[in-house]
Amino acid sequence: MCFLCEAKHSAWVRRRAFLGLAGAVAVSTAAPAIAQVQVGPPSNLRKLVPAEQLELAAAQEYAKLLADARAKGALASAGNPQLQRIRGVAGRLVPQTAQWNDRARQWQWEVNLLGSKQLNAFCMPGGKIAFYTGIIDQLKLTDDEIAMIMGHEMAHALREHARARIAKSQGTGTLLSLGSKLLGLGQLGDMAANMGTQLLTLKFSREDETDADLVGLELAARAGFNPQASVSLWEKMAQAGGGAGGPGFLSTHPSGPERIQHLQANVPKVQGLYLRARG
Repeated sequence: MCFLCEAKHSAWVRRRAFLGLAGAVAVSTAAPAIAQVQVGPPSNLRKLVPAEQLELAAAQEYAKLLADARAKGALASAGNPQLQRIRGVAGRLVPQTAQWNDRARQWQWEVNLLGSKQLNAFCMPGGKIAFYTGIIDQLKLTDDEIAMIMGHEMAHALREHARARIAKSQGTGTLLSLGSKLLGLGQLGDMAANMGTQLLTLKFSREDETDADLVGLELAARAGFNPQASVSLWEKMAQAGGGAGGPGFLSTHPSGPERIQHLQANVPKVQGLYLRARG
């Protein structure tokens, strides 16, 4: 072997060894991260409603919502600056989601913007996200505050709060009927439509809201969004809707001093994640 060839070969061997080490480090760091916020395990009730069926119902309802908005000229086009903003935020949050729900790796995430004065945003099971222009415009949201809303809504989907709430509301008889339909003994379309309707009107419990606050806070911090924005966001919410809540988002996400204090107490727990993400 010539000197030049030998030198190239040695360099290649060293580079391969370095890449192998880097790969090993990447594998080790890809292990599920330890949560910094304290939340309990997801409710076992969710197991009574098959995840695949609920995600199908969500996708169908989401498609109907987008079609309706498009027909009314209320669906933002791909070049819309606000849509680009929220999709940019989502692009940083989504990679952090798998540690909370491994199914999220297979979700077909979608993010859309609807032209409406409503103070509203949501994330359906399966990663179907929608923001209304009203919540961005009226609250004058920063990207960090958008991330806190989006992280909170993602958390509801990741922690499968909708599965548990629907299971609780259906009753044993309906769930048995649901099982029969899933085995091919009935019409799945009717059930999916019923589930889809429920998803848009679902109200989560106080425990679910607290859970989503904390998981969303950590998601956002891991993605490099300032956790202190969670406090400023809910202060804006309180000013916009008051403790009694208001239309859309505020009616199902009550704000108040207790919620703000709880977030303030948890901001220090994720501050290190935020600083690490910011490099």
